[in-house]
Amino acid sequence: MFRRNNGSPFAALLIAVILLSLLTVYAASAEKEKPTISARSATLYQPDTNTFLYKKNSDRRMHMASTTKIMTALVSLECAEDLDEQLVIPPEAVGVEGSSAYLRLGDVVTVRELLYALMLGSANDAAVALAYRFGGGIEGFADMMNARAESLGLKNTHFTNPHGLDDEEHYTTAEDLALIAAEALGCEQFLEICSTYKKTIVTGERERTYTNHNKLLRSYDGAIGVKTGFTDESGRCLVGAAERDGVRLVCVTLDAPSDWADHKSLFDMGFEVCRRISLAEVYEYSYDIYSLAKGGTVRVTNTDELYKISLGEDIDVKEYVVLPRFISREFKNGEALGYVDFYGGEEYLGRVELCATESVRTTKKGLIQRIRDWLTG
Repeated sequence: MFRRNNGSPFAALLIAVILLSLLTVYAASAEKEKPTISARSATLYQPDTNTFLYKKNSDRRMHMASTTKIMTALVSLECAEDLDEQLVIPPEAVGVEGSSAYLRLGDVVTVRELLYALMLGSANDAAVALAYRFGGGIEGFADMMNARAESLGLKNTHFTNPHGLDDEEHYTTAEDLALIAAEALGCEQFLEICSTYKKTIVTGERERTYTNHNKLLRSYDGAIGVKTGFTDESGRCLVGAAERDGVRLVCVTLDAPSDWADHKSLFDMGFEVCRRISLAEVYEYSYDIYSLAKGGTVRVTNTDELYKISLGEDIDVKEYVVLPRFISREFKNGEALGYVDFYGGEEYLGRVELCATESVRTTKKGLIQRIRDWLTG
């Protein structure tokens, strides 16, 4: 019979059971924080803070398949002066291997139409047509893509074509691809195109309907794109983005058998950690400055908002208003006359300028009189 005292075997067994339970709970919690991911390479990126929240072989050079077309679209958009410019399809863009918009020799299409075919239908022929329009051919356009990658500081990305068909010298990493996607999402036209679920285009007597291959647009709250990809060599590739409550996340999985589930798990993890903290709403800070020239006050206010993305930490925000007591010189409407700085502890968080809401012209005579009024009043 066990005797229940501090030195008994029963007490030792009870302690062991409690410790085992605590370790099990801790392990389950840690597992929840870092989801199991099927991809050979993956990352989760928060652009505002330039932070990679998750990494798995994220700096390994990999094939990227049609996620290549993110850079194809970005370079094309930056080169295009008019998205409604009409192009005549050259012979090189007809019958290209893989996914296709079934372009015909001599078809007249716009740059905009080609971009929708590229990003929604993953059309390789559209990629080639864009390459010939803006780069004079595959090689010239690939040089432009590589130059753009270099401008982003990418060291592990190299393009040989605009469509992503396998080539040993055509590679990227999950981290580099996340940075490319974040850059592209900063272009309003790119964001509009890649987040479109379905687009019907009529060219002459032909009608084409492209449906976005990205299932997350229909199955994940806040999804905004970006691009799918697949070849036998690359496996399933997916670049996704989602935004909730002002927080944007970019997720990349390369060679991922369960890419949709991977992205949902990583996005869920990211949105649990990240939150958007508003430091200054537009017009939140307003003050009156005495104008010696006007003989009254001039209203100054912030016309920009300022926010910070918090990665789970609590921030004790302090603000410092820098503004003159009065102003005697000429100034224009919208001119910054002061500012508000924000700090979180020792960290500088940012600044909003305080701008004049009306212009005032100062004259010498008026200035002298206003100074007298100010000194004697």
